[in-house]
Amino acid sequence: MPLTHFDAQGQAHMVDVSDKAVTDRVAVAAAHIKMAQETFDLISEGRAKKGDVLGVARLAGIMGAKKTPDLIPLCHPLPVTKVAVELTLDPDLPGVQIEATVKTSGQTGVEMEALTAASTAALTVYDMTKAVDKAMEIGGIRVLLKDGGKSGRYEAK
Repeated sequence: MPLTHFDAQGQAHMVDVSDKAVTDRVAVAAAHIKMAQETFDLISEGRAKKGDVLGVARLAGIMGAKKTPDLIPLCHPLPVTKVAVELTLDPDLPGVQIEATVKTSGQTGVEMEALTAASTAALTVYDMTKAVDKAMEIGGIRVLLKDGGKSGRYEAK
């Protein structure tokens, strides 16, 4: 399958979506951040010096989704109709599991917005707790679900 962000000469360009139908679209993305047990305890007990880590990270994820076309050069600005970011403490990591859901009615999908939301939330957790744990690890960034549009439904296995 050819990459649509390149023209016949191999130059990057924004894909023309003007002929695509406007459809309801949704994407769900995930990420996680692993940390030391002490950092996990700090977050779960609400003792972080910068405040409510999960609440701030949730807001940052929402903002990240809305700013995606400012960050990813070839993304279309979209009328995002919903952004939900869930952060769940996971003692088995130990760390935080993140899931971001983004919806729109438009001519192109919102996978990049969901990925940006999840990534931004994880980066915010790192930023708010890096003073006590610089070794945290962000990973697992991926699309879990994409639906709507010509290519149909995709669900990660």
